[in-house]
Amino acid sequence: MKRSLLILIFPVFLMNSCALIKKNPTPSSEFESYQEDLSSSRISFPSLEEQVAKVETAPIGNEKVLAADEDLEIALNNIKEANKAEMYWSGYTVLVYSGVDRDLAFKTRNDLFTYFPDFETDMQYQQPRYLVKVGKFVNRIEALTYYHQLKENFPSSRIIQDRFLREGYVIPEPDTDGQ
Repeated sequence: MKRSLLILIFPVFLMNSCALIKKNPTPSSEFESYQEDLSSSRISFPSLEEQVAKVETAPIGNEKVLAADEDLEIALNNIKEANKAEMYWSGYTVLVYSGVDRDLAFKTRNDLFTYFPDFETDMQYQQPRYLVKVGKFVNRIEALTYYHQLKENFPSSRIIQDRFLREGYVIPEPDTDGQ
């Protein structure tokens, strides 16, 4: 009896559970009228006809190509002038020796002159240590070529950040307007 009852209940239960699953749910009524206009924030490109017309009317020869070239040149000159006003510039150098032994610092510098006569070598004393540096580079990649050459003879070499005095920098005179 239990088995026959189970056989009757199971198909009914199975049919009712399948009816709960809807294959194509309809959107709720609150979102049916929703619209959004994104045309103001989308990037638009000129049509093919506009591009062809622009190429056909482009200047030829010595005529000015774009007004942006002049603006770019002005901006670059302004940056160049602003950089000239800076006393120092940041870059990289290869530190070959750093220590308190004066004799070893001079020996390292002399060895650099012997092994690498065309490298720009700089020796500094920052109390209480001596620094022997090679090169002045804008970025680390430029310093790598020198570093790999120096690493064979000077294993303690490493690339460090440094600040360099700008060549041709003229120290501005102080204002003397009656003060």
